[in-house]
Amino acid sequence: MRPHAYAIRAARKACNLSLDRVQELTGIDKGHLSKVENGKARLSDANIHKLAEVYGVPPTAITHDDHPKERP
Repeated sequence: MRPHAYAIRAARKACNLSLDRVQELTGIDKGHLSKVENGKARLSDANIHKLAEVYGVPPTAITHDDHPKERP
């Protein structure tokens, strides 16, 4: 899974969470989270799942589809 920077930031803001608070809830460094939200870093699948759980969304809501479905 590849993190989707805009979707991750939008999900965090929709939950009214600061980077500090997300760090407390997930253990993911806030500096790294900032880089992810700016498209300059990636996340492990485990951390994507942690963020999705905190934001109350499925992991697919904050990731790019690595294997897009073929269109007819």
